[in-house]
Amino acid sequence: MTRAPTPTADTVRRLVLSLLKEGEGTGPDVRPVTEGPAPDTWWVGSRHVLRLAPDQRAAARRRRELRLRDLVRPYLPVAVPTSVAHGEWAPGLPYTLDTRVPGGSGEDHDVSAVGEADLAALLTGLREVPLRQAEALGVPRAAPRSLEALRKAAERAARRLAAADEFDPARLAQLTAAATAQLGAQPGTAVLVHHGLTAEHLVVSADGRVRGVLGWADAVLGDPAEDIAGLALAVGSPAAVRAATLAGYGARPCLRGLWLARCDTVVHLADGLAGRSAVPPPRLRERLRNAWEAILLERVTELREDDADEPDDADDAL
Repeated sequence: MTRAPTPTADTVRRLVLSLLKEGEGTGPDVRPVTEGPAPDTWWVGSRHVLRLAPDQRAAARRRRELRLRDLVRPYLPVAVPTSVAHGEWAPGLPYTLDTRVPGGSGEDHDVSAVGEADLAALLTGLREVPLRQAEALGVPRAAPRSLEALRKAAERAARRLAAADEFDPARLAQLTAAATAQLGAQPGTAVLVHHGLTAEHLVVSADGRVRGVLGWADAVLGDPAEDIAGLALAVGSPAAVRAATLAGYGARPCLRGLWLARCDTVVHLADGLAGRSAVPPPRLRERLRNAWEAILLERVTELREDDADEPDDADDAL
């Protein structure tokens, strides 16, 4: 396979000049969104973002993402990037020049109570996207993950973190093998899953409203608890569970998403400290803190005495 050229500021500037035709001179300012040896996402002035597929695998996902964004847009209450131009920046490697969604990153702004309602409407809209139409665009189906396998991986990772004084393994004791069985994904519940609802993919305004969602290339048809888990990492478990509940999800998918997030963060931090993650440890620690915030049900359960009332599904799972 032919190696893709490394994008530089000059090649990016020449490309956007041919697309925007903004008069004479050097054109708009261009700069990479993140630092790296071969950045594939670039700010273009103050109004556009240029995204370059770095290889053939990414090329297929980027082409599918363009079609998927058009499909989901009518169902969502928040903005989805719009492409003003697309083509190939190198043989077989597509680009898209998108309008920039106004607002800041979820890493820089906290989501307010009204913003949680935006997240609830987002989850509701994702559930309403017709699966057949998404599948026709090439969106793949993904089988639900085994929470029991993830629990065992988290227990091993927690022991490594304990040796580094990073995490108390006793915190995982609440998730028993019986609980993972109760929190298995239910058949017939597949929806369109964004599968990347990280803080950097949420566009949040200064007043805490969620204004847009970026990064649709990894979307799948699968377990809605994965997006609840993603929100737990991005905005904290209490806000994620409140948003999912407002969206109509019951205790089982909410708690499944909560524990997917918690186990993931333990495994990912252990990998990060061992040098096996591209995400820096401070970011991984922040995600772990967010996922392990206690939700209201846990606080109530800790404070009350056992009584004769029969516990509900959620209490059983905890």
